Amino acid sequence: MKLNRTFIIIFLILLAMAAGFFLQIVISLPEVENLSYYIPHEATVLIADNDQPFARFHEEENRRVVPLSKISPILQKAVVAVEDERFYQHHGIDLIGIARASGKNLMYGRIVEGGSTLTQQLARNLYLTRNKTIGRKLAEIILALQIERRFTKEEILEFYLNQIYFGHNAYGAETAADLYFGKHARDLNLAESALLAGIIEGPEIYSPYKNFQIAQERQKIVLNKLLEQGVINHQDYEQALVLPLAFKPGNLKKYGRLGAYFTAQVSSDLIKRFGEEAVNRGGFKVYTTLNPEMQAVAEEVVTKFITEEGPKYNFSQCALVALDPRSGEVKVMVGGADFGKSQFNRATQMKRQPGSAFKPFVYAAAIEQGISPGTVLSDRPRQIDVIRNRWNPSGKWSPKNFDGRFRGNVTMRYALEHSLNLPSIELLEKVGIPSAISLARRLGIRSNLEYALALTLGVCEVTPLEITSAFGVFANQGIRVEPTLIKKIVNRDGMTVFENPKKGEQVLDANTAAIMVDMMKGVLIRGTGVRGRLSRPAAAKTGTTEEFKDAWIIGYTPQLVCGVWVGNDDNSHMKGVAEVAVCPRIFKEFMERALVNEAVLDFPPPTGLINVRICLSSGLLPNASCPKNRIVTGTFFEKDAPISECYVHPVESPASTEEDDENQGVEENLIDEEP
Repeated sequence: MKLNRTFIIIFLILLAMAAGFFLQIVISLPEVENLSYYIPHEATVLIADNDQPFARFHEEENRRVVPLSKISPILQKAVVAVEDERFYQHHGIDLIGIARASGKNLMYGRIVEGGSTLTQQLARNLYLTRNKTIGRKLAEIILALQIERRFTKEEILEFYLNQIYFGHNAYGAETAADLYFGKHARDLNLAESALLAGIIEGPEIYSPYKNFQIAQERQKIVLNKLLEQGVINHQDYEQALVLPLAFKPGNLKKYGRLGAYFTAQVSSDLIKRFGEEAVNRGGFKVYTTLNPEMQAVAEEVVTKFITEEGPKYNFSQCALVALDPRSGEVKVMVGGADFGKSQFNRATQMKRQPGSAFKPFVYAAAIEQGISPGTVLSDRPRQIDVIRNRWNPSGKWSPKNFDGRFRGNVTMRYALEHSLNLPSIELLEKVGIPSAISLARRLGIRSNLEYALALTLGVCEVTPLEITSAFGVFANQGIRVEPTLIKKIVNRDGMTVFENPKKGEQVLDANTAAIMVDMMKGVLIRGTGVRGRLSRPAAAKTGTTEEFKDAWIIGYTPQLVCGVWVGNDDNSHMKGVAEVAVCPRIFKEFMERALVNEAVLDFPPPTGLINVRICLSSGLLPNASCPKNRIVTGTFFEKDAPISECYVHPVESPASTEEDDENQGVEENLIDEEP
């Protein structure tokens, strides 16, 4: 009697402990009602200008959520057949299935079949850890029963097919269909569906990218299940076994492979706008401006020149950015030699001196003030008073040209074409530093600009995107459109949450822009950028910095403006003049290939100008005594065209003047300036 009482007490204690344990589990379980509002983490997708995705942002789960109606019915049936054949008969747990699985496991002496239903798997994936404990299993059963009471079978299957893992960081049927077959989940056939359904049990084991033979064996098991359950007939079965599977192994590296620097910049812009969590989990569709064909060409060209020309000229880095000046859409962005080795984006984050590539802003300010391209400027040695400092204790500055030569009197057009420094300084003195800075600001230069005559030599630092976009104003008839990498952003509900307005602003007179284009055409035809001359109308300006630390070219056609920089991250010197030897050739190869299928367009011609033959010694009409090598064609506004003859070379005296003697030999390379 006493022994029976002890057993009863022990039993009651154990029962109380079990009840407490059960109550603790129940209390700790989440509310399945929340599943109604549950939104799975979904990758943000970047879409190129050809409407094809090229990159995704996500944290641990790469997923694209779709409704059940957009998942192939045969995939739905295949998953149910192999994972939970009594899915539509049970209410969350399948006692028959558990008994059958237990029998098989005992027979084989190991676990060969699981007894978890789809609903149990969903509960485990959503709410629970994968620890194999009694408590976790009990919680899984309770949650499964609650889910079944609250949701329809179709809703549960939709949750499941969007949640389940298919290997290689692909979550959900839509992402898996794209990863393995490059198609939407709704378009999967029987053979493809059977293979995907077979992966679920062991994604790391049954992935065809890891072991196709094992994946194929698993596919056959799924097809057998479908046949046994009467979902398919023998003919379907036989056809599915022999149907070729067109796998897309390239998709393993597809996302983030092309345009890595572009992608990183878009990511940064999105995070500033929406926050990191929303970008990585929010499932945005981001319609970008990237042109995949042009981007691929740019990456190939940059790699080629760094590999083949880098050792010769001692440079290891290159940035190339190209945009449509009419819309501001950035089509190409290469921020360095190798994104895998350095994520620093030299196209947007790096600020370097543009050298002579800055001069067009000074020349445009001069044109704006009515100074004609044929105006004569002096290219002679001079000293300029500057502020004394430890770098220049004398307070004197003696600027030189990059080749160390001086050419005497030259026209403004010639000075720009040949990137001469002394005439450019004289021109800046004429227009005034504030006017040049104001114009650069209007065209889009946002970086700090130094109030000094050295401004025209490009001593202030800018980013490649910044200056390339500013040159786009010349290409776009004086209209500036803010550069952008994003056209529009659509959220996971299909609502547009951002759309680029593409509004342009007339910041430069259209005729002033046309004159600058006409002048910069000469840079490619006969100036420092001659190696970059295209087979279509184009204009450009080159630039190099002191001691050859940086080399540039920014050039354009009416539909594409491209900026190229080469140099070294440690500011070490390059060998030779990469400004004229390398950058123009990079520009030429990229532009010719990028525009191969684009219409050949020309710029509107400038108006209000006339061409007049002048003598460089005086800037006036030549007379019979003016030496032939002093006579050139200058372009003038009608009001400024010279009407009197040269006074330096009197007709009655054929002898040369002192100025002629001074200029002989240094001006002999001047040529007629008419294109």
